[in-house]
Amino acid sequence: MRQSTPVAVTDDFAVHTVRCTDHRPGWSEPEPFTGHQVVLVRRGRFRMRSRRGRAVIDPTMGYAQAPDEEGQFAHPAGGDVCTAITLSPDLWRGESGMVRVGARADVAHRLLLRAGPDAAYEAAEHLLSLLDHLSLDDARGTRRALVDEAREAIVSGHPQASGLVPLARFLDVSPSHLSRTFRRQTGMSVTRYRNRVRVSRALDRIERGERDLAGLAADLGFADHAHLTRTVKAETGHPPAALRRLLTT
Repeated sequence: MRQSTPVAVTDDFAVHTVRCTDHRPGWSEPEPFTGHQVVLVRRGRFRMRSRRGRAVIDPTMGYAQAPDEEGQFAHPAGGDVCTAITLSPDLWRGESGMVRVGARADVAHRLLLRAGPDAAYEAAEHLLSLLDHLSLDDARGTRRALVDEAREAIVSGHPQASGLVPLARFLDVSPSHLSRTFRRQTGMSVTRYRNRVRVSRALDRIERGERDLAGLAADLGFADHAHLTRTVKAETGHPPAALRRLLTT
């Protein structure tokens, strides 16, 4: 079951929050894409396949779709919350396919969802900032499958994802092959991806008003408060205190 709630709607773009409550391990029937759209995950994850192959969609990886194409979806981890952004051809000139969502795009995404009623200007500015930070991903075939398995293990907190070597052992590849393939297909190291996931979770807590940064650092596996602050600033461009002001005002 899906529920769609409008966030901002103009003649040139529309932003909707989409909540999916399905728990469907198997693939859905093919669903046609009806317009130029970018879909980003706010919470949860799911799988998608189209003529461009299969991919895991989570807060670090969204997808862009074009009219006259179709996709199938599976939800083995349960429901999710996404942002569906429908764009006029003037705003989205890229191809369909997976899009990488870095930490700066994550912040822009959150600010777009918090935009006030002035959709034509305020929401539009946040949307353009978000689109500027997205980039198409060109991973293919077996390499994408390996990287997707690694991403799912890290996001789900699998016990074997406690380090690069046990993760590679779990995936039955050498650590060097995993490290090299992951970097080539995602544009970042496995370490940075893990930090990207942890920063996203830190942003969730900060957005909800978290003030105990030492406790937050411990919960997310950072060495200490300073380590959390350095990592968040490196990924987003803002220290946690500044993000709290941005995301909670």
